[in-house]
Amino acid sequence: MKKQWLGNLISVVLLVVGLVAWIMSPWFVVAGLAVLLALWLFLTRSGRLSLEAARIGIASLPQRWGASSVIVVGIAGVVGVLVAMLAMGEGFSATLKQTGSDDTAIVLRGGSQAETNSVITRDQVPLISTLAGIAKDKDGRALLSPELSQIVNLPTAGSGEDANAQFRGVSEAAWAIRPHIKLIEGRKFNIGVREIVVGQGARGQYRGLEIGKTLRLGNQDWTVVGVFAAGDAHDSELWTDIDTLSSAYDRRAYQSVTVRTAGKPGFDQFKKAMENDPRLKLDVLTTRDYYTKQSTGLTTLIRVLGTVIGTIMAIGAVFGALNTMYAAVAGRAREIATMRAIGFRGLPVVMAVMLETMLLALLGGLLGGLIAWVVFNGYSVATLGSNFSQVVFQFKVTPGLLWSGLKWALGIGLVGGLFPALRAARLPITQALRAI
Repeated sequence: MKKQWLGNLISVVLLVVGLVAWIMSPWFVVAGLAVLLALWLFLTRSGRLSLEAARIGIASLPQRWGASSVIVVGIAGVVGVLVAMLAMGEGFSATLKQTGSDDTAIVLRGGSQAETNSVITRDQVPLISTLAGIAKDKDGRALLSPELSQIVNLPTAGSGEDANAQFRGVSEAAWAIRPHIKLIEGRKFNIGVREIVVGQGARGQYRGLEIGKTLRLGNQDWTVVGVFAAGDAHDSELWTDIDTLSSAYDRRAYQSVTVRTAGKPGFDQFKKAMENDPRLKLDVLTTRDYYTKQSTGLTTLIRVLGTVIGTIMAIGAVFGALNTMYAAVAGRAREIATMRAIGFRGLPVVMAVMLETMLLALLGGLLGGLIAWVVFNGYSVATLGSNFSQVVFQFKVTPGLLWSGLKWALGIGLVGGLFPALRAARLPITQALRAI
């Protein structure tokens, strides 16, 4: 009993390790295994016998469509949920990564991880503007924008409940520093006036952000005068003049300074100059690096949750496949015994049952991936970002995620068909033939 229990435990551990290795395998490893399997099936006698035996089982699938659909639907559900969860993390990460670039830099207080806990005094901004590596405008002025981020409450478009929104104060240079941000409706805000331009994502997420509407923020009335499109996390923000925002909320310091550098060499030069100035104990990152780091925590959490949920559902799908294939083997006992009696050895029988199960798993994986892509790809949602404000982003169902879902499906089929296949190969021939 102890030896049998230990043997079963070792088998389960090896199976789990093999599944993990399979799911983590790159495409070329999977392609190589598929080529080797195809060569074995077509070039060896056992392989050809496996194909013939599998053909018989597959031909009878329409007669067992109810039981077979349990495998297909179960695996489709696993793949659909898994891909959808991972697509959410992929979309959030892609939105933040698109926000930055390698030729813009963000300056924060030394040791700060985000704008929310950074403070840059007003007297430091003129010092920053004199550093080497900063790009100049046509008038020879440094392209930098001291900025302030204020979290405000706005009613959501769907439920009307209050949610956090990012109200950013910027200088006039912010438009030149981020040239990809374009005004698509209305006009820009005027300096020194309580006027707001809103991102297209924020307009869809919150109520009352149409042009001409008035908002009550910081006990003052603000007028929406324009809408801009950024294609990144800035789409979720509201913009106004930095000095007007500072005055409205009595903020006597800035939180960050965004700088356009003279390309990658300019950034290196700017960072070195910052480090060599003892008056400035500030950190410098490219905006691409900064926003990538901001997305890491939530993206990792979503991926872990997606994997855990997918694993739990996969266990259920495995048991569904086991029950279905055990029933199929029991129902085809005489057929399998007859094949064994006329010369089919154990290996072709095992491979025949495995091929049948893997075909059903493949169909389930393709169905689940298709559903995830049709329903969720491009679907817009909002979630809290690192600054505790809502970030609007879209689910992103990538080919890589679909490929991962397909590997999960085949892995489930492998486990669900293995033990019934082994049982079919060990089926006593004489006992099964007596029932004929």
